[in-house]
Amino acid sequence: MKKIIALYFILFTVSCAEPEPKNKEIKVEGLAQGTSYHITYISNDGVNYQRSIDSLLIEIDNSLSTYQPRSIISKFNQADSTQKVDQLFIEVFNDAKLVFEATNGALDPTVAPVVNAWGFGFKNLENTDSTFIDSLLQYVNFNAVTIKDSIVFKSNPNIMIDFNAIAQGYSVDVLAEFLEAKGIENYMVEVGGELRVKGKNTNNKLWRIGIDKPIENNINRDLEAIINLDNIALATSGNYRKFYEKNGVKYSHTLNPKTGYPVQHTLLSATVLAKTCSLADAYATAFMVLGLEKSKEIVASNSDLEVLFIYVDEKNEFQTFASQEISKFIELNDVK
Repeated sequence: MKKIIALYFILFTVSCAEPEPKNKEIKVEGLAQGTSYHITYISNDGVNYQRSIDSLLIEIDNSLSTYQPRSIISKFNQADSTQKVDQLFIEVFNDAKLVFEATNGALDPTVAPVVNAWGFGFKNLENTDSTFIDSLLQYVNFNAVTIKDSIVFKSNPNIMIDFNAIAQGYSVDVLAEFLEAKGIENYMVEVGGELRVKGKNTNNKLWRIGIDKPIENNINRDLEAIINLDNIALATSGNYRKFYEKNGVKYSHTLNPKTGYPVQHTLLSATVLAKTCSLADAYATAFMVLGLEKSKEIVASNSDLEVLFIYVDEKNEFQTFASQEISKFIELNDVK
C-alpha cells in the first residue's frame, strides 16, 4: 500500500510540474580562437547545446588554427609540398580562393610569411627591413596552392597559409548550420565580432547589431550605426584597433599582399553583409586592403554584398558610405 501511495505521489508531482516553456531563449557563451563567442537562440525543447558548440570550435581549431602546432594548417605550413586536409580546410580554402579572385588578390592567405615578419601572425616580429620584406613576396601567391582529392599542394616549401582573415567568419557559419540542423529557426551566432542571424529575437523583432565608431580605445562602445539584420551574416574589419608602434610610427595590421606593407588610406572600417559569414569576413578584409573607391567598384558589381564603409574626408572627419539595400535596415548616428 505504501508503494502504491508513493508511486501516486510521484506521478501527481510530475503531472503538476510546470511544462518546459516553448520558445525559450537560451544563451551560450565562452572563449575560443583567442576571443569570445556569444550565441542566443530560441528553442522549443529547452536543450542547451554548449558542449556540442565547444566541440565544434575545437574541431575547427584542429583544422585551421595556426596557433595549434599539430593542426592541419600548421602541418601544411611545415610540409615540403603536400598535406592531406579535411572538409573544414577545403571549404575555407574554396571561399578564400573565390574572394582572392574577385578582389584581384587583395585577400591572399599566402601572405602569412609577411604577416609574421610584421609581427601580426603566429610568430613573433622578425624583421621589417625592406630587403627582407621584398624577399618574402616571392612566396605570396595563392595560385601556387591547389587542392585535389583532399590533398593540398604547394609549389614551394616556403609557402605558408594563414586563414585568420576568414576562419572566424567560417566558424560562425559552422555553428549557425549546426543550430539549423537541430531545427532552430531563430538565432544569433557571434564569434569575435563576426556574426550571423536568422529569424527574430524573443520580442519578435529583427536582431539589432551595433557598429562601433572607428576610434582608438572606444571603451564606451560609441556606435556609428545600428543595423537590423534579417537572415544574413555580418563581419567588420578595421585598422583603428589592431596596430603596433615602432620608432613612433603606428603600423596597421592590414597588409597589402602585393607590396608586403601595411595599407595607408582613408578607409577606417568595412562592414560587410553576405549570405555566409565566411564570405563577409573575407570581403571585409579585402576591402580594408583595397581602400574606399576600389571597394565601391566591387560592391557595385556584386549584388550579393551590402556594405557600410566608415572613412575620413579631407577634413579628417568621419563619413559613411552605405550601399543601397543596407540603407533600408540601418540607423546612422549623426553625432560626429
